[in-house]
Amino acid sequence: MQQPYLTHRSAVLAAPVQAWSALDGQADGLADERTVEGIYCADTRVVSLLQLSSPSHHLEHITTDERGGNRATFQYVVRTPDLGVDPAVVLHRIREVDGEGVQERYLFTTASLQDLDIELQLRLRPDSTAMQSIKSGLHGDPVTAQLTEEGACFSWRDENTTARLTSQAGMGLDGSDLLLTWSIALPARGTAEVGFRLALHDAAAPFVACTAPALLPPATDGSNPALDRLLTSSFADINGLRLAHPSTPDEGFLAAGAPWYFTLFGRDSLISARNLLPHDVTTAAATLRVLAQLQGTDTDVDSAQQPGKILHEVRQEPLELALSHQGQGEHQMSLPPLYYGTVDATPLWIMLLDEAEAAGMDAGQVRSLLPTLKAALAWLRDFGDADGDGFLEYRDESGHGLANQGWKDSGDSIRFADGTLAAGSVALAEVQGYAHAAALGGARLLQKYESDTAAAEQWRAWAAALADRFRAEFWASDELGAYPVLALDGATDAEGNKPQVTGVASNMGHLLGTGILSDEEARLVVDRLMHPSMASGYGIRTMSTTNGGYWPLSYHVGSVWTHDTAFVIAQMLRDGFRDEARALAVQLLRAAEGFDHRLPELFGGMGADEVFPPQPYPASCRPQAWAATSSVVIARALA
Repeated sequence: MQQPYLTHRSAVLAAPVQAWSALDGQADGLADERTVEGIYCADTRVVSLLQLSSPSHHLEHITTDERGGNRATFQYVVRTPDLGVDPAVVLHRIREVDGEGVQERYLFTTASLQDLDIELQLRLRPDSTAMQSIKSGLHGDPVTAQLTEEGACFSWRDENTTARLTSQAGMGLDGSDLLLTWSIALPARGTAEVGFRLALHDAAAPFVACTAPALLPPATDGSNPALDRLLTSSFADINGLRLAHPSTPDEGFLAAGAPWYFTLFGRDSLISARNLLPHDVTTAAATLRVLAQLQGTDTDVDSAQQPGKILHEVRQEPLELALSHQGQGEHQMSLPPLYYGTVDATPLWIMLLDEAEAAGMDAGQVRSLLPTLKAALAWLRDFGDADGDGFLEYRDESGHGLANQGWKDSGDSIRFADGTLAAGSVALAEVQGYAHAAALGGARLLQKYESDTAAAEQWRAWAAALADRFRAEFWASDELGAYPVLALDGATDAEGNKPQVTGVASNMGHLLGTGILSDEEARLVVDRLMHPSMASGYGIRTMSTTNGGYWPLSYHVGSVWTHDTAFVIAQMLRDGFRDEARALAVQLLRAAEGFDHRLPELFGGMGADEVFPPQPYPASCRPQAWAATSSVVIARALA
């Protein structure tokens, strides 16, 4: 699979619409190494080519102003050698996206003392390529548009889809391409503006644009300009990622990220909403409700659905991908539109409900979710522990689902200290922490809202027993001392015991703040995370540099994930490690400065003493919801 790289690309978005191009504003999704470029609606690219040119003049790109979210401006000099050396005409190509389409405005300004005539042409190619094909570096078939009195129209998948192009331009067809042409009379020392709008509608899309007012960043004292710039760009992206269920368009949750994950993801959307607390509770409430509507009710191997389980992702159509990672052969993945293959979304849902209620979520809304809470708690007890050993674990029973079902879901992410891969069902360390926090949080809510002391005590006892088992089974030692291992491997040894997956990994940081660690154990975890083998100077590495499989540009085996470090920061704050949390926040803020104050999904694990800016991970999504919302966690730690 040749997945397209996303570095050095412009992304402008307002879910469910997004537009990708090169940094000069031109999009050519059919060119090698540029397949991500184009305009998308939901899970389909609907325009593959967007090329602006001037038959009368040469356009030369000089700069791009992209601050996140739904707008970017690409500036060109219009070459006019007969008017002298200084650039005399500038073109501002302003791209704006809303939840119903894309528009571009072409604003010309000139210092010329004489009137100018400029010809402008836009070539636009309708398309119908599924997102999964583009991620694999493939192309769909072109689509033929129909000219209308207002402009042009086309459908890209079926009768449920409509694209309508309107403009004052002259419009014609060149094969399957639409050609828009303008003859512009630019007055001396004046301005002129033309443009187009492409309205997009997919009646079968599972989610729609959010109609609620835009979210605003938290206020700061203005003493840290880098933090203020990060918050501004992050909230532009956060607002661009908001989606809603068609029945409640004013209740926005966050799509996981662009371009590949532009939909509801259980884990991603929950962690993103959690990052926003206590600044914003509305996103948490909306996320909890939409996931509650889709909570599992049956047992189905292909979709990994189970009663009470919170789903992993929602797609419009089945997802078919061939995946491979470092040291692994290709794995053919086939996921149904509603897929539940995640071991952590269910406890994370409970954790978010508990924390959102504590942050001020409406009591009536909380009460309405108590049946979902009880079903989710029952899943922890009845289904999460598949083999009865007292730990939550996962195994893909279908043979075509996700091999790993924690947040590190690539096939090569779960490794022993020597770099070898785990096999069989896996009990991840951090998931036990989530389950512990979920049981305690669920107990608190049942006691508060239903006065159910018996159920509350049952879940507190369940959590205490889990903590005892965890302490007995998950701790190991190496040359730096004791630490919680990455996981227990389901491939039992000759005595029937599950081997410890001894990799030193960032997962241990998620245990902080869950109550599963003693004070002394929490101190050991914090010290290990802050060791140079884990802390890169830009954040926490996913895997220690001492691991036999470590590679700084591996997806989950040495890279730094923004949300991962932010999760650790938040948990450190919960456990009172303010100095260490602040130090990590400073590291992430330094990384943000290397990415134009727009933190990506992940980046390379090379140290700050080795490189600046951090190494980009070429296929990293930016924006990504849990990376953008990490800005709020950073601000809390630096307050």
